[in-house]
Amino acid sequence: MRSTSSRVRTNSVASAEACLTLLENSDADIALFSVDRIVERFGHLAPIRETLLARDDLPMATRQALLSTLSRTLAGFVVARKWLKTEHAEYAAREACEKATVALAADTAYDELGGLVRHLRESGQLTAGMILRAVLSGNVVLFEEALAELSGVPLDRVTSYIHDKNISGFQALYRKAGLPDVAYPAFREAIAAMRDGILIGEQGGVARLKRRMVERVLARCSNERGPEMASLLALLRRFAVEAAREEARMFCDDLVANDYMVTDGRLVA
Repeated sequence: MRSTSSRVRTNSVASAEACLTLLENSDADIALFSVDRIVERFGHLAPIRETLLARDDLPMATRQALLSTLSRTLAGFVVARKWLKTEHAEYAAREACEKATVALAADTAYDELGGLVRHLRESGQLTAGMILRAVLSGNVVLFEEALAELSGVPLDRVTSYIHDKNISGFQALYRKAGLPDVAYPAFREAIAAMRDGILIGEQGGVARLKRRMVERVLARCSNERGPEMASLLALLRRFAVEAAREEARMFCDDLVANDYMVTDGRLVA
């Protein structure tokens, strides 16, 4: 095994056991592309996945790749057990991965966020659903980075379009990014809600959906006409349920943290 004075490259035919041994060697300086290769080949194996995630120097893009691999592994397990049909299992896994990815992005340093977004695009994960989840979570930075990556427009111009009172600039940017027309009303209403200050006072950072934001966008989009709106409204309703559940969980956590209990229907300290 080589020391930190030289970088270690994995052999294209190395076994999972050999890769695990390499990862567990604290003196090994492993090239990043080799780490990515290990994730691609053996990320579905729990010992390798856990060893990688324990590394302090693991880039966020690589962490997300492990999340994606784990979601596919779990979907395959559920299908093999015949607990869900393939289509339903894959959909549930994809939605869980998107939720985890937005939470991961919330903890990503600004200088790493561009790399994470680029990885999401290259791996086909930078979808309208994930971007909408980001903006409905109040993660404007991730929203801006995603639109810049998809459209090729400089980030500063993307920021100006999003915050400009004239929505026409954002509409043109949205189309240049290649996002689906059916989802545009949700993004339009989300931006309007942000401009109205709906995120002010919200708790939970930018890692989770904001209930007031989601409910407002859902209410406004419910007035849209057309059969193609059904899928968007269904997604927003799922977001609304998730946001309400998360808000209730946070409320209960606060009660526990402050030593409150319920007695005869009343909160007692």
